Amino acid sequence: MWHLSLSVTSRSVTDTQSLAACLATDCEVTWENDQQFRITIEEGACKDLRAMWNTRLRGLIATDSVLKVF
Repeated sequence: MWHLSLSVTSRSVTDTQSLAACLATDCEVTWENDQQFRITIEEGACKDLRAMWNTRLRGLIATDSVLKVF
């Protein structure tokens, strides 16, 4: 089993909450405190983990880009 975790903190609490919201349908978000959350991905094959990881990061990057505009 392959396992990857990411801890996320953004520029503000509101931005961090928005980043967590963009992942709501893709994976479980675990709040570590009111300003930081963690996602964990587990897959049986490394190539599947990479694909899932890329999908999550693309979502975070796109959301962060939108938040910078506002």
